[in-house]
Amino acid sequence: MNEENRDLMDKIISLAKRRGFIFPSSEIYGGFSSSYDYGPLGVELKNNIKRLWWKEMLNYHDNIVGIDSAILMSPKVWQASGHLSAGFADSLVECSKCHHRFREDVVQNNRCPDCGGELMPPRKFNLMMKTFVGPVEDEASITYLRAETCQGIYLNYENVLNSMRLKIPFGIAQIGKSFRNEINPGNFTYRTREFEQMEMQFFVRPEEAEKWFQYWVEQRLNWYINLGIKKENLRIHQQTKDELAHYARAACDIEYKFPFGWKEIEGIHNRGDWDLSNHSRYSGHELVYFDEKTKEKFTPYIIETSAGADRGALVFLIDAYEEVKGGRTQTTEAKKEVEIVLKFHPLVAPIKVAVFPLLKNKEELVNLAKEIYQNLKKHFMAQYDEIDSIGRRYRRQDEIGTPYCVTVDFQSLEDKTVTVRDRDSLKQERVPIDNLTSYLKERVNFE
Repeated sequence: MNEENRDLMDKIISLAKRRGFIFPSSEIYGGFSSSYDYGPLGVELKNNIKRLWWKEMLNYHDNIVGIDSAILMSPKVWQASGHLSAGFADSLVECSKCHHRFREDVVQNNRCPDCGGELMPPRKFNLMMKTFVGPVEDEASITYLRAETCQGIYLNYENVLNSMRLKIPFGIAQIGKSFRNEINPGNFTYRTREFEQMEMQFFVRPEEAEKWFQYWVEQRLNWYINLGIKKENLRIHQQTKDELAHYARAACDIEYKFPFGWKEIEGIHNRGDWDLSNHSRYSGHELVYFDEKTKEKFTPYIIETSAGADRGALVFLIDAYEEVKGGRTQTTEAKKEVEIVLKFHPLVAPIKVAVFPLLKNKEELVNLAKEIYQNLKKHFMAQYDEIDSIGRRYRRQDEIGTPYCVTVDFQSLEDKTVTVRDRDSLKQERVPIDNLTSYLKERVNFE
């Protein structure tokens, strides 16, 4: 990462903390490596992304349903899935001098990145996070925090199939936390040990797998574009045979151009029948599909879409970030500084509308502004602000990505209209108070 991009990341990380998006976890105790807490605006941003993903999957498709499976499962699940084998492990190297440890693929010249010492031979390091169930910590009580949410979907394949009377092709979606004991997490919230996944497993006939694989690659790429991510910052990477995971017959990564380079934000995989076949074999319980019309019995292939809610939040935050030199609000302070604007798509923005009284010492303006705010709160995430000048209040809302600001002025007392200011165009429009909710809904909730 060059100096310019490193500076950009530093600015975004600083903004995230200053404005209540993302905080370092356990900060008063010195922090805890690779752990982050989502603040008031950050949790709204991430929840919006999750809601939009969930709606995309379930509301816009007749054949997808959702579940919420347990984080703790039988250890046998992870044996069947291959997570306890060498296949789910990183090569770890340790410095013979300072004893710091690194993934083998991030070091060069067999020298420690920290002290320059010689590295010892690599060894495998399993990424599963181990824990114990029950009062005695022994081999019999060992289990693991789930490393991915999809295994809970496979275990419930038959339950969902029977209870919901589904016909192939159909999908099962899930959003939830997963855990991996990464050796070298980093790049802010891009790679962490605790993360939230948005996964959908689509069960298809083997002969239709390629068709559905291509369908979901296109659908998932367009989801990001339709929510405002710049096309030039997205690309599809088709994995080569050498890159494919052991379970995959084909895989595409949707990559985003981060300041630290092109990195994966979502994977679409043709997993074949590997998962259901393995769980059938290990459990002794046959997981197949029976077609009542053709009387055919077969193991479905699975097309997986796997995205990260945390990575998604970071992508939307970075892509929305814009610096405007010389100011946008024409205030004296603004002209001397660089203004920050987060140009979120309105559906993604944490706060949809902010309400201001023109002056905080005029009771009639304050009362009307608060009344409008309370009414809007029933429909949108909203903020009320009466501190500082109008220009400064606009700047604060621009910096957190609020698409619309409503100002109550003296004309509002006379004709019951307010000024609505658009974040991106800076256009201001007088809108009747009685029409304000519908006016904003047309612009904020357009889907």
